[in-house]
Amino acid sequence: MKKVIKIIVDVLAWIVLICAFLITILVFSASKNNGIPQLFGIMPMTVQSDSMVPTFKKGDLLFVKESDLMDLKKDDVISFYMIVDGNRIINTHRIVEVEESGSSKSFITRGDNNPANDPSPVSASDIIGVWRGGRIAGGGNIIDFLRTRTGFFIFIVIPMAIFFLFELYKFITVLIETKKPKISAAEEEEIKKKAIEEYLAKEKKDTDPDDTGSEDNG
Repeated sequence: MKKVIKIIVDVLAWIVLICAFLITILVFSASKNNGIPQLFGIMPMTVQSDSMVPTFKKGDLLFVKESDLMDLKKDDVISFYMIVDGNRIINTHRIVEVEESGSSKSFITRGDNNPANDPSPVSASDIIGVWRGGRIAGGGNIIDFLRTRTGFFIFIVIPMAIFFLFELYKFITVLIETKKPKISAAEEEEIKKKAIEEYLAKEKKDTDPDDTGSEDNG
């Protein structure tokens, strides 16, 4: 039973470490990629509004993939940069029309929950990637929290510290075990035999009447 528990603890510890490592990569990759985390060509995106309800809603986590411009077509859902009130933000809307001018393309987009198209066409240079349906409901809120100092400390720093302390404990335990003097099978058998003899002698002493001897006054 102890062996099974040890295996389960080891597996859980490695799962925590791997998850913490992946999250760390995503957080740091976002800081070097215009705020967009990326892992193996997949970019997790947090939905910031309800403009695409019922397809997805605010707080959901989308998995956007890099895509060739030539593969994009009407009804594809794309993530792209756009300017709102002088600020450059990321939006994820559906392509409702493809405009071609010579060798260049631009895309008219609209949110599924919006009554009108977005104010300006999306150029090729503003496209981040395409969404093919992968999402986690509410997962974006978790990612946003992990990118804060508090979230990073609670879910990354603390689990990794616990993991390394656990591994250090295992290492010290093994080190102590290896330094213990080893005895041969014959010596172990002799110790067992002696222990049995001492036990039997004690039992005999406890069961025999008290023999203090007699005094001769004759």
